[in-house]
Amino acid sequence: MKYRTIGSDPKTRREVSVLSLGAMLFGSRTDEKTSFAVLDRYVEAGGNFIDTSDNYAFWIDGGQGGQSEELLGRWRRSRGTGAEIVIATKLGARPLAPGTSYVDNAEGLSAKVIRESAERSRERLGVERLDLLYAHIEDRTVPPGETVEAFGELVAEGTVGLLGVSNHAMWRVERARALAAAAGLPGYEVLQYHHSYLRPRTDVPNALWAHGTLGVATAELLSYLEAEPDLTLVAYSPLLTGGYVRPEKLQREYDHPGTPTRMKVLREVARETGATVNQVVLAWQLGGPLPIVPLAGVSSVAQLEENLAAVDLELTAEQRHRLDAAH
Repeated sequence: MKYRTIGSDPKTRREVSVLSLGAMLFGSRTDEKTSFAVLDRYVEAGGNFIDTSDNYAFWIDGGQGGQSEELLGRWRRSRGTGAEIVIATKLGARPLAPGTSYVDNAEGLSAKVIRESAERSRERLGVERLDLLYAHIEDRTVPPGETVEAFGELVAEGTVGLLGVSNHAMWRVERARALAAAAGLPGYEVLQYHHSYLRPRTDVPNALWAHGTLGVATAELLSYLEAEPDLTLVAYSPLLTGGYVRPEKLQREYDHPGTPTRMKVLREVARETGATVNQVVLAWQLGGPLPIVPLAGVSSVAQLEENLAAVDLELTAEQRHRLDAAH
């Protein structure tokens, strides 16, 4: 395993494995025995960066979520796991009532919600401090200063370490970080957005955003990373939930003019390296110039083994150039 540092403050920064394990479906669609086996193998391989959320996976049973955090809490207790494992969680998108969703009834990012939801996450996970806490989705009903101050209070109290943000417009990320800096408070240092080798169309409306998605690592976000070297991108769904090996699973956003060319080059590089297309995608993210941590969920130890092998896959400069230049 290889590692990179997230965060800049010596009191809260952490060394994390370059491959993060997504636990979204652990405890719901992925049963406990399988989830524990995957977690055990990930840690055995040197992995120490696990991702969850307080709303995972509410859509499975029509509830409010929490199954993933609860399973991770049981796993931690059964294995005697301590601070060596970095668990990231999120708040803001938990439905306020069963049968609703983050689209129509999200908990939001008020000071009250941030404090209460963070406490519930700590209880479910069985930790004294949340290593990394994200603002999961935007809440434009709350002044950004209120959200910034509420997160800052938790960091000051020691119940939260690093702060992150996901699925926000870049101007709102920058505004929140500027407000935090002006007030001498900790700001967002980890950005979690969807990022993969294939480029999606970002103009396709969805339930949250009428003008197109805010949840994708666009050119603007990547240029922001270039300008802010202390930030890290955690790239969720890098393998497109199996879409690279089963193209029929690709969502409609990937009806993009560059998709056929990029898939062709990707398969060529996979043949040259003797790796799978999934491994090439992960290696492309891991070995690039920007600080990117792929966040991949799996439903079996075999899938995890495939992903772990990508950590040691080195692409040549020529292969990387071909992958980058395809459009």
